[in-house]
Amino acid sequence: MPVENLARSDVITAPPDESIRDLAATMQDEAVGSVVITDDGTPAGIVTDRDLVTQVLAAGTDPDDVVAEDVMADDPHTIDHDAGFYQATELMSERGVRRLPVTGPDGELAGIITVDDLNELLADEHQELAEIIRKQRPPY
Repeated sequence: MPVENLARSDVITAPPDESIRDLAATMQDEAVGSVVITDDGTPAGIVTDRDLVTQVLAAGTDPDDVVAEDVMADDPHTIDHDAGFYQATELMSERGVRRLPVTGPDGELAGIITVDDLNELLADEHQELAEIIRKQRPPY
């Protein structure tokens, strides 16, 4: 199944000069754990809630002195929109990431897929398989 069929298209984005306070507020308002940082519509980085905790709060950095590009993961691992489900899981595993911005044919941001999305898909598939088994087993 192509990633474009699984990915969320409503990606929360911000420019590289977005303040950390605004990023945190956006994450809270949108109930998301990450914001994709874009430059001219292309993924330039990603900032996660964990980045805010480890690189700002735990480091004792004044949030007023920090913007997205200071804490974002540069050159984020992305996946092409026509890549498959297994390519996404393999890439996440190899790179140790939980989120992959999805790019379109011209490298533009087209969506995002997360390990939670993939896990939900697998759970749905397991439910379908369990239903087949329930229908075929003899009554007790």
